[in-house]
Amino acid sequence: MTDIAMLDAVRGFNRFYTNKLGLLAKGYLDTDYTLTEARILYEIGARKRLSATELNRELGLDPAYLSRILKKFREAGFIESEPDPADGRSQILIVTDRGQAEFEMLGELSRRQIAADLDNVEDTRRQALIGAMNTIRATLDPSMPAGPAIIRPHRIGDIGWIIEAQAKAYAAEYGWNEKFEGMVAEVAGKFLTNFNPERERCWIAERDGQRVGSIVAADGGDGIAKLRLLYLAPEARGLGLGRTLVEECIRFSKTAGYRQLSLWTNDVLTAAIHIYRKAGFRLVFEEKHAMFGPECNGQTWVLDLSEARLSA
Repeated sequence: MTDIAMLDAVRGFNRFYTNKLGLLAKGYLDTDYTLTEARILYEIGARKRLSATELNRELGLDPAYLSRILKKFREAGFIESEPDPADGRSQILIVTDRGQAEFEMLGELSRRQIAADLDNVEDTRRQALIGAMNTIRATLDPSMPAGPAIIRPHRIGDIGWIIEAQAKAYAAEYGWNEKFEGMVAEVAGKFLTNFNPERERCWIAERDGQRVGSIVAADGGDGIAKLRLLYLAPEARGLGLGRTLVEECIRFSKTAGYRQLSLWTNDVLTAAIHIYRKAGFRLVFEEKHAMFGPECNGQTWVLDLSEARLSA
């Protein structure tokens, strides 16, 4: 049974966002169109031609109600229609130049409204907003395809996310305790405190405005770079992002003039080890430990950067 407070929180957000978009007003975006009419015009204008049956199925409208709106659009010169060869009871709806112009006008009004709402919102909050919207869509519509991932340099707030994300993920997956979180916090803190942009980097993998991965290249001294804090969120695994992050770290280390790249990991992290091995890392030392609660097998891997194997 879903908690009543949770249901009321969703209802509260729905009321807020409905008011924010002005959907209770008589006309959508101060035009003569209702919200439903504007949505139908959007679907036809964006797709140029589609069947009335398909439109009705996707929007879940009463057929008689849809028919009245389409008649209104025909009389206004916004659409034309022809028989649907796949369904004798349906029609193919085709947007006219006049209808396309009306579609574009509504789109511009909508963009202006959104731009005004975001005008005084700082960039990091905008990104958080888009990420939250994508989370809502992905949660309520699992069939929604995810957007492409991007790899970017770290910015304020990212290091805190790395600590929290890794601590929670490894506690859930491997039962590691707060000592692991402390180690991640120590490594991440030292990186920020001593950060040298000419010799060190942190990259964040981001998808649909949400952080889903990380990796750090830190100066280990004596011509050796250290690969630290490689992480991928569960929903981002199996997409090749781990390999991309590792290769980004390798390329930077070579460009920065390091001769070797080393890392410490645990043998239970088999997916990461597969990536390291494929890139040319070799295992040079391993030792059992229980630093994070359960017994683990810690491993040190080394890559001579002159022998790195990168994707084409």
